[in-house]
Amino acid sequence: MKKNFAPEDELLFLALGGSGEIGMNVNLYGCRGKWLMVDLGMSFGANEYPGTELLFADMEFIEDRAEDLLGIVLTHAHEDHIGAIPYFAADLGVPLYATPFTAELILRKLQEAGIAGEVELNIIEEDHGSIALGPFEITYIPLAHSIAEGNALLIETPFGRVFHTGDWKLDEEPLIGEPATEEELIAIGDEGVLALVCDSTNVFNPAPSGSEGAVYRGLLEEVRRHSGKRVLVTTFASNVARLQTLGYIAQETGRQLCVAGRSLDRIIEVAQDNGYLQDFPQTIDFDRAMDLPRGQVLIIATGGQGEARAALARIAEENHQISLTAGDVVLFSSRQIPGNELAIGKIQNALADRGITMITDRQSEIHVSGHPGRPELEALYSWLRPEILVPVHGEIRHMLEQSRLGKERGIAHTVSQKNGDIVRLAPGKPGKLAVTRTGRLVLDGDIIVPANGDAITTRRRLARDGLLIVVIDGRGRPQVEGVGLPLEEDYPEFVAEAERDITAALQKLRGADRQDRGVVSEAARLAARRAAQRWSGKKPQTRVILTNG
Repeated sequence: MKKNFAPEDELLFLALGGSGEIGMNVNLYGCRGKWLMVDLGMSFGANEYPGTELLFADMEFIEDRAEDLLGIVLTHAHEDHIGAIPYFAADLGVPLYATPFTAELILRKLQEAGIAGEVELNIIEEDHGSIALGPFEITYIPLAHSIAEGNALLIETPFGRVFHTGDWKLDEEPLIGEPATEEELIAIGDEGVLALVCDSTNVFNPAPSGSEGAVYRGLLEEVRRHSGKRVLVTTFASNVARLQTLGYIAQETGRQLCVAGRSLDRIIEVAQDNGYLQDFPQTIDFDRAMDLPRGQVLIIATGGQGEARAALARIAEENHQISLTAGDVVLFSSRQIPGNELAIGKIQNALADRGITMITDRQSEIHVSGHPGRPELEALYSWLRPEILVPVHGEIRHMLEQSRLGKERGIAHTVSQKNGDIVRLAPGKPGKLAVTRTGRLVLDGDIIVPANGDAITTRRRLARDGLLIVVIDGRGRPQVEGVGLPLEEDYPEFVAEAERDITAALQKLRGADRQDRGVVSEAARLAARRAAQRWSGKKPQTRVILTNG
């Protein structure tokens, strides 16, 4: 029987995703029998889950308690915070809450999934807008990030106030939005903060993350430096401030702006619908961009993380209406996300082979992170003065480092937790109360399945060791077919020997075993697999088919 873990007269915190990994953020707060969810994100499929594209936190814990879930509050519109909504929101059956830009992107996702009418989506219209849900009162606090309308949440409870940062940074020159000032954050601290639940992504960065204003100057310098050449800038589609920057640069340098990537088109449309990018220049189509003199066009393209179907990959493969040639320039105005190195390298090598110049943030100040470095974390600690620090949104090493930093800066209590740890924040000394099962799910085709279920595990083994198929006819004669075995010219000899081994194994069966399909199948499987191991060093997945009844 499963434990209930119903929150009693206490304040609990539980991460189902995003603690112990970067991405897939799903956080729960529990108080007096009720739960509040903050963010419902996803990650993109990793190599260890072959054939899948999307990765989700396992929602079993809260699905079993859906009647006690009050709502889902979204901090901002990045996929690792809202991407799982179309797959789980309808089943959870609770209202969603988001600011206008985030809400419109969510609505489009729900419409694409055909479930917009099944999910209640509430828009928090004004800055510092508030909602009350059971024992929780939530106020949106705007903070700078690499997307429009990044927000922290100030969550008031009967046991004290939680400042949940979401993703954030400090930016003295934001081009989009008006983040809360130092004075406003100090005022929140003056009223008391029980717990700071804080982004850990860039804790090892000894410098501040930098401002969008500095990126504007860096990109402007690079584009000017390459006058007379076709310049392509690849960046995160969701970074509305960066799009605004590039719009200004196109105007400053007398270039026409061309946008390549459906996600860019969508973000620009949603941003303009919500009052952003109002002075963004009119874009031109691909044909017009290619007709212009090379120094009169600036291209913005998706694909800086090496995505195979994005615009930059297709341009690198010369499979796009936009073409680049020797002497043209690609500016990577984005950071390299860990795990994408090989995919990015493949594109960069293809571009380099054609004589195209590439510039990254390591060579020029053309990108800044949307997450806080150590000085920014230290500043927030000093302004809010929380009693408790709960690091989230990072791998274990990031979160433990932030715990150490918080202790060094005088925070009384730090809680080291990971997905599945139920933490009591109050009353009493904060700490881990219990552990519940968590896991990962993947979107495999059109079906959501366990990430380590039979299908994915078998696929992983097939990729590693190959497949061996054994067909045995009604007279007991085997036929062997190997797929993915590293035998090449030895393959015919291997097949002949494997078939002889299977025949010998079946002849050794006696009595009733000779008629037992399970025994026959297993004897053939073992003989075939041993032969494959002798010849190839592999232990392939082996399937036996008996053709008669």
